[in-house]
Amino acid sequence: MTHRQIIVFGEVLFDCFPDGQRVLGGAPFNVAWHLQAFGAAPLFISSVGQDSSGEQVKNAMAGWGMDLNGLQTHGCQPTGQVDVTIAGNEPCYDIVSPCAYDYIQSGQLPGLPDRPILYHGTVAIRNPVSADTLRAIKCRTKPYVFLDVNLRAPWWRVTDIIPLLADTSWLKLNHHELTELVPDCKDGQSRINKLFSSTSVKYITLTHGEKGAVLHSADGSPPIFVSPEKTMSVIDTVGAGDAFSSVLLLGKIRHWDFQTTLKRAQEFAGAVVAIRGATTTDDTFYQQFLNAWE
Repeated sequence: MTHRQIIVFGEVLFDCFPDGQRVLGGAPFNVAWHLQAFGAAPLFISSVGQDSSGEQVKNAMAGWGMDLNGLQTHGCQPTGQVDVTIAGNEPCYDIVSPCAYDYIQSGQLPGLPDRPILYHGTVAIRNPVSADTLRAIKCRTKPYVFLDVNLRAPWWRVTDIIPLLADTSWLKLNHHELTELVPDCKDGQSRINKLFSSTSVKYITLTHGEKGAVLHSADGSPPIFVSPEKTMSVIDTVGAGDAFSSVLLLGKIRHWDFQTTLKRAQEFAGAVVAIRGATTTDDTFYQQFLNAWE
């Protein structure tokens, strides 16, 4: 069976923790990293600086077997960085601006597949240059769009996010982000209904942290619920949502049913919160899931 290629567009950066540890990350990069480990071979489109951090990104991607054709190098802007602090077991982010992924150039895009699945978030489009490049990718490829909302103050506006829903098929966000995007409704279900009635979105995955997630469908199918294991250990929750998204995308290209996809996405996210940071270079970490999902 032929699977559609996945394009992952957006930021790559280093998460810098209070103890001095630097972990390669960025939501789109994390998703692409996981997809590569699961054999999906995504095309990751981003930009790094002409600096030592940029070289680290390139070396990490090459070592992981990732396609570097979509990774640009910007001569004037640094590789992205986020200062992470943990408060109440939840991460807080100070996102450095500007940086290389703000300036992803449409003129430097590699050859793109027709009608891929396109994953993107909302951080990398804070700058018009990268936002224009995302529009160019959509225009050239006519993709199936998976939008993973990441509202990081002060780098977003409702007026920038809502237009993205015009060509989004699958929307993922948490209950806080849902309230931010649709503030004029009395409850979560009303907000979901309004998004379905006013946009072209077909599926909405609403995450609730330790309570799990729910998949809503525009066709009126009953919602599908999934909850984490109660015995799950937590080191930090950085990247849990990215892990969840990566398996939603994997389920899409492998044609898993929604119940199976959500269950596996929750299992994988539960494993990621038990490690420091959002990704790992430990092949056996991924192999346990590949073995179970065959």
